[in-house]
Amino acid sequence: MPTFSYSAHSPSGVITGELAAVDRSEAMALLGKKRLQPFKLEQSGAGAIAAVKEAKTAAASAHSGPIKLKLAQVVMFTEELADLIAAGIQLEPALATMERRRELSGIKTLATVLRSKVRDGMPFSKAIATTSPSFGNLFCALVSAGEASGSMSNILRRQAEYLRALQALRSKVAFALIYPSFLMVAAVSVTLLFVVYLIPKLTELLDSTGGSLPLGAQIILKLSELFKATWWMIAMAGAAVYILVKAWLKKPESQIPWARFKLRLPLFGSILKSRFYVQFLETMANLIGNGLPMVHAMQLTHQAIENPFYQREFEGVMRHVGEGVSLSRALDRSQHFPPLLMDIVSVGEQTGDLAGALSKAAERFDRELSKKVEKLSALIQPVIICVMAGMVGLMAYLMVTTIFQTISGMNGQ
Repeated sequence: MPTFSYSAHSPSGVITGELAAVDRSEAMALLGKKRLQPFKLEQSGAGAIAAVKEAKTAAASAHSGPIKLKLAQVVMFTEELADLIAAGIQLEPALATMERRRELSGIKTLATVLRSKVRDGMPFSKAIATTSPSFGNLFCALVSAGEASGSMSNILRRQAEYLRALQALRSKVAFALIYPSFLMVAAVSVTLLFVVYLIPKLTELLDSTGGSLPLGAQIILKLSELFKATWWMIAMAGAAVYILVKAWLKKPESQIPWARFKLRLPLFGSILKSRFYVQFLETMANLIGNGLPMVHAMQLTHQAIENPFYQREFEGVMRHVGEGVSLSRALDRSQHFPPLLMDIVSVGEQTGDLAGALSKAAERFDRELSKKVEKLSALIQPVIICVMAGMVGLMAYLMVTTIFQTISGMNGQ
C-alpha cells in the first residue's frame, strides 16, 4: 500500500507525518477524520513520480489555459469556500462540494482544477495563483498567510467582505456614470448634427443671398473639411501613438514613473492613495492579527501591493524594520504615508495591539475613501452637463447668428 507524507494544521499547531492509504483520496479522507487540515500531501516511494505525472495529466486534460472569472464570480467563489471551511469541512472536500455545482460556470471549472492540484500536494495559494489570474496578488498572498497561520476561514471571510465592498464601489461608480455618459453622447450627437447637416445647409442659403457665415461657423466648417480630408492620417497617427505608449508602459523602467504620475492626478490621485492605504492597513491587520511575525507579514504585504511606486517605497520600510526600527518610524522615514496613519500605528505599538490599531485605521481610511468616491461621482455629472451646455450653446449661438445674417442679406436685396 502506498505511503503518503503530509504536513497539516491541527488544533495544537502544524504537524507532519506519514500514513498508508490506497490512493490520495483515501489519504485526504483519513486526515479529515483526524480533523487535520493538510496543506501538503505527497506520495513517497517508487510510485510517487508516476502518481504526480498522472495527477498533472488529469489536471491538464480537465482544463487548459488560465481560468478567468468576473468579479462577481470571484466574490461567490470566495464566500462559498469560506462558508464550507468555517463549517469544519477540509479544503479538498470543500472544493469537491463546489465541483458538484449544478450550475455550469467558471466556478465549477475552477474548483475542479484546484481540487486536482491540491490533491497533487500543491499549496492552495500556489494552485490558485497558477490557475486563475482573476484573484490577484493580494488574494494569493492572504491565502498563503492563512495556510501559514492556520486561519484560512477567517482570511477568506475577510477577503470576501473586501471583495464585496470593492464590487459595490465599482457598481456605484458605474451607475453614477450612466447619466453623464448619456448626456455626453447626446451632446456629441447634437454637435455633429449642427456641423454635418445644419450649418452646411445655411451656408448654401447664405451663398444664394450673398451673405457670409460668422467667424466661429467658418472655423468649425474648415476644421470639419480638414478632418474629412485627413481622417485616415489622424487615425494612423492615433494608432501609432497608442502602440508607442503601450510599448513604453510595458518596460520595467517605465512602471514607477507612470505609477507616480497617476498618483499626482487631481481627484483620481487622492483616491488611488487612499485605496493603497486601506489595502495596506487591512492586509497588515489580517496578517499580524493571525499571528504572523512582522517581517513575514510585511513580505506578504509587499507581494500584494499593486502600485510599483509604493512597492519600491515599501521595500525601504521593510529594510528599516528588518534593521530593528519600529514600523511607525520606518513609515515616517518613507515620507509617503500620512501623519494620521503613522500616529495610529505608533499608538498600536505602545499599547501592544498593533493589529487592532491597523484595523481601526483601515476603517477610518475606508470611510475617507468612500467620501472621496462620492465626491468624485457627484462632480462628474455637473462637469459633463456644463461641457454639454457649452457645446450646444455654441452651436445654437452660431445658428442664430447665421439665421440673422441670412435674414439681413435677404432684406438688403
